[in-house]
Amino acid sequence: MSKRSTSTLGGAALCGALLLSGCANQMSQRSDHEERVERKLLEHSLQIDVGEPKVMELPQRRVRIHEQKRFEVTEYEVTRRYDRYTPYQPWREVYEIPLGAVAVVAGIGANVVNVFTLGNLPSSVTHDWLSYGLDGLNPFMNTQSNGRAQQNLAGISEVEKSKHEELVNLPWSERLVEVKAGKLTHELTTDRNGMLRLNLLDSPFSEQNLNHIGTLHLQVVDEENGVRGDASLLVSGNLRGKLLEAHDLIFDDLEDDDVGQWVHRVKRLSELGLEEEASELEQSLVELTRNDPELQQDFLRSLTKATGRLVADPGAQ
Repeated sequence: MSKRSTSTLGGAALCGALLLSGCANQMSQRSDHEERVERKLLEHSLQIDVGEPKVMELPQRRVRIHEQKRFEVTEYEVTRRYDRYTPYQPWREVYEIPLGAVAVVAGIGANVVNVFTLGNLPSSVTHDWLSYGLDGLNPFMNTQSNGRAQQNLAGISEVEKSKHEELVNLPWSERLVEVKAGKLTHELTTDRNGMLRLNLLDSPFSEQNLNHIGTLHLQVVDEENGVRGDASLLVSGNLRGKLLEAHDLIFDDLEDDDVGQWVHRVKRLSELGLEEEASELEQSLVELTRNDPELQQDFLRSLTKATGRLVADPGAQ
């Protein structure tokens, strides 16, 4: 094969490759804007509020537990720039080349007319028609098409808008609390509002002799973040001396007692200064006698006579 034939074939192959690959038609950049918020944790603590007074004189106490976080909040405005282009497809040249020729002629004519109109024609006529026509006549480039446009991320820039601190308080909701009483540690759970209801007359404390235990130690732990909170609650000696008797008055079997013994239980709890427990026992006895109105009225009359208590109307239950 001659040197001239080889050169001809090489040129044809190069033209064919250019025809197949073509050139992407670069379009104007597009930008997206958004705001980004970055939170940096500065402080994280668990706080236990045992309430007042610090010494328990009554067997029931509500303890509030919450989680506190302090953040540094930075707001950014983020701009993303995209390079846009129309990908090359050779088969589109079948109609783009003749349309391009028409557009070039029309663009030239529009520019001539624009001279006589002192430049009053819009650029979409004088410039865009020529640009569209030249792209259409180029066999290695398609005309711009927003419908077929593709894009690549060209760059990202961030501008800081503001910076401030934010304090967040969240309840220790339905989470574990360890309460240490003497050598025993009890696991209790808060409610959805982060409230722990301690009752020394109820389980698990009622199953333990608290006579010589003057302090309850409370602890909460967030294992995931390595944060813990601690608090102590004192139990008065006066209260500890009442617990055993009060527990028997409340929890001993009621059905085997007569009305006189029921009245004695409520009256004695009141004398011990445990009014909340006395009222709860009274309501339990009203419910117990609901199906025996005569017995119920006998109990209420006897209770009023012995204690002077304003008992609830059972008909209102």
